[in-house]
Amino acid sequence: MTYADRMTEAAPSAPSPRRRDRAATRAALLEAARLRFSRQGFDGTGVREIAADAGVDAALVFRYFGSKEKLYAEAVHVEIPQGLTDGPPRPLTRVTDELLYDVVFGDWEKFDGEHPLLVMLRSAHRPAVRDQLRDRLCDGYLRDFAERLGGGDAALRAELIGALLLGMGVMRSVVGSPALTEATFDETRLLVARLVRTLTEPRADGVG
Repeated sequence: MTYADRMTEAAPSAPSPRRRDRAATRAALLEAARLRFSRQGFDGTGVREIAADAGVDAALVFRYFGSKEKLYAEAVHVEIPQGLTDGPPRPLTRVTDELLYDVVFGDWEKFDGEHPLLVMLRSAHRPAVRDQLRDRLCDGYLRDFAERLGGGDAALRAELIGALLLGMGVMRSVVGSPALTEATFDETRLLVARLVRTLTEPRADGVG
């Protein structure tokens, strides 16, 4: 459940019958890949395992995606929520609230409970995955942050905000640090807001 899901409950839509065709097979492979990659990482996951989970022949992975690398890139790709970083300017503490919930506290069932950015971190020793993660962070979320912050050190301050949120996700999901794991979203957001305000306020020395 994302932050938007938490704030507003959408009316349930009627389930559509699953079609046994190329689109359905492709979707089944992506669903299986997300769970396998989330639990086992890129290197620990085999194409045959993914295909078996989807109930199809392993050859279809290469037919529909071309390679295991391309399957991974598509499986872990998630669009930035509409309105999160685009549209009219909003206080960055508000935007950070949403990212805090999604990245650190959200339950991403499709990815075995973790945000896809954290899933990618598990395989970031691979150059292609690391490049994908960097592009997603720096060219997606953080570039917009920097533009809103302004100033000569805006990119640095934006990356510090990103490091704070991603690091919290690692501490809570990967490390299982006791205090952060037990803390509620509302408890945490108040402290994070104080840190973010420090990075969004103009510097006293007039630089940036």
